[in-house]
Amino acid sequence: MEKYLVTSALTYANGKLHIGHIAGSYLNADIFVRYQKLVGNDVLYVGGTDDYGTPISLKAEEENVSPQEIADKFNKSMKVDLEGLNIQLDNFSGTSHSGHIKDSQDFFTNLYDAGYIIKKDIKQFYDEKRKRFLSDRYIEGICPFCKAEGARGDQCDNCGKLIDTMDLIKPKSKLSGEVPIIKNTIHWYLDLPKFEKELRQWVDSKTYWKDNVKNFVLGWLNEGLQERGITRDLNWGVPIPLKNTEGKVLYVWFDAPIGYLSSSKEWAEKRGTPDKWKDYWLDENTKMIHFLGKDNIPFHTIIWPAMLSKQKERFVLPHDVPANEYLNLEGLKMSTSRNWTVWVEDYLKYFEGEYLRYVLAANAPETKDSDFSWEDFRMHINSELNNVLGNLANRTCIFANKYFDGIIKCPNEFSNLSKDTLAEVHKLADEVGKSYSNYHVRKATKKFMDIARIGNKYFDETQPWKKVKTNKNNASQTLYVCLEILRIISIVSSPVIPKSMKSLHDMIGVMDSNTWDNISKKSAGYTITNVEILFRKIEEKEVEEQLEILKQRQRDVVEEENMIEHKPEIEYEDFMKLEIRIVKILEAEKVKKSNKLLKLKVNVGGEERSVIAGIGKDYEPEDLIGKKVPMLINLKPRKVMGVESQAMILAAEDNGILSILHPDKDVNEGSEIS
Repeated sequence: MEKYLVTSALTYANGKLHIGHIAGSYLNADIFVRYQKLVGNDVLYVGGTDDYGTPISLKAEEENVSPQEIADKFNKSMKVDLEGLNIQLDNFSGTSHSGHIKDSQDFFTNLYDAGYIIKKDIKQFYDEKRKRFLSDRYIEGICPFCKAEGARGDQCDNCGKLIDTMDLIKPKSKLSGEVPIIKNTIHWYLDLPKFEKELRQWVDSKTYWKDNVKNFVLGWLNEGLQERGITRDLNWGVPIPLKNTEGKVLYVWFDAPIGYLSSSKEWAEKRGTPDKWKDYWLDENTKMIHFLGKDNIPFHTIIWPAMLSKQKERFVLPHDVPANEYLNLEGLKMSTSRNWTVWVEDYLKYFEGEYLRYVLAANAPETKDSDFSWEDFRMHINSELNNVLGNLANRTCIFANKYFDGIIKCPNEFSNLSKDTLAEVHKLADEVGKSYSNYHVRKATKKFMDIARIGNKYFDETQPWKKVKTNKNNASQTLYVCLEILRIISIVSSPVIPKSMKSLHDMIGVMDSNTWDNISKKSAGYTITNVEILFRKIEEKEVEEQLEILKQRQRDVVEEENMIEHKPEIEYEDFMKLEIRIVKILEAEKVKKSNKLLKLKVNVGGEERSVIAGIGKDYEPEDLIGKKVPMLINLKPRKVMGVESQAMILAAEDNGILSILHPDKDVNEGSEIS
């Protein structure tokens, strides 16, 4: 018997679960765990919510409640959603409970005392308007690597690289929308370069890792590991266990994976065996498997192993990290901010949880991004679950009830066709098991559906509806073989569709427990009980309704985006401080090494000034000479690319295109705007 410690990546407790979460880290883990339990292995499966960090703080500020209330709210809703999909963790915790705080502080202290954490005086963005330092997720800008817009201050979702917040291009505060200033602050860093040699040797030993995971990790190591900040200026988080560090907490990626440990301890406490967690975490034979999306690869394959390796207790290191790629929706990248996703809570209002399990398994994003579409969802349910598996179960059981009173005994002899059919089925069942073991859920799903196809083909070829009139024993043999196939299917497909297969198992009267070993144990016979329809067909109008829901969400988002976001009100006296006058542009030239800046010389009623204007993408220099435009005159001069700018030209922006303004009548240079 093997021992497994399985985790699903902790989900930020700032929103509801969506199908991307399920496809990325929950369903694949649940399927793996169910399979391992079927073969008799010892498995502990834990997860929970990531209660700390900026996303939760932002959500709390948005709803004007405490971060703890937000964390509790979404932790509860996720438990309900997971139950609706029959995803069964042994413990679903949250990182804001007291046990997790202690574990995280212990991890920090052990690393600090061993010399793997260093203190640094650094520069950090500061929002003057909100009077607070901005942690990475309070900052957005352009990625310095791939130049994608909307990159967070810690990581770019587009290219997957971790970002030093100070390297962001055009940073902007998510709190106020203002450009932040830079101030000095103190933080603590994990000295990753000290782990590089040890980590490389460890990664090199993982010859069985998925290519997408290993290539990602080697890319990091080949670039050279950098010291990574593990603290933030926040009030919501695990406090740093050092003196005089008020207002500083552990960064979420440092304490989040420790949540697997604290969830395991919580599980042990709940069952009345507080030290039971040690059987998994401190046993060198335990295989720890982390299921997650590809954006979490570096944290679980570099930073987390480094943290684990230098603790006082000898924790097991990750055995495997079978990260999945992303799930798209209707051909487009999912976006929770734009409401372009399928929320599990909403899905369960319309459809059975089993159906989503099957479709996501059949289309799992294991080696490349995959796409979820409602029409594809309908096709999988109707053409496969209904027309193939459901059809085999229904026709076999109804026929057995009609002609044999539901009682089918094992034949004394089997035809060659029956022997060959069962042999092929057992061969495919073995392949299904190997696929589950190797995290190939997509392949396993196809294989067990192929078993059902074999059953239907066999039923058609043996024609029991004819044989029952001339040779009832032959007809009975057909039904026995089909019931054997259904029994095997009820075992091999149960990790994917457990509820339906429990119904099938009971319907065909199988008394044995549902274990993988029982696949090879031929049944003495079957007694059909109440025949029920295992799966219902999805109507076209149901899919159209879901598509309309998505479209309406997009219309709502566009409408909201088109609304003007006003700045805070100012006093009349504040406006009177602004000196805005009409100026005439005398000269214009491009600024070297810039594709958008122009240097202008303007006349302000007899006074000349130099101005740097960011309108070079929308205007050629020669087109501006002679134009009269409004300009803010009493703005404090500042240097832009080494050139002093003594005013600011006013322009209107529409979808990124700038248009300078003109008076509708000819007025003298220097005329004041009031």
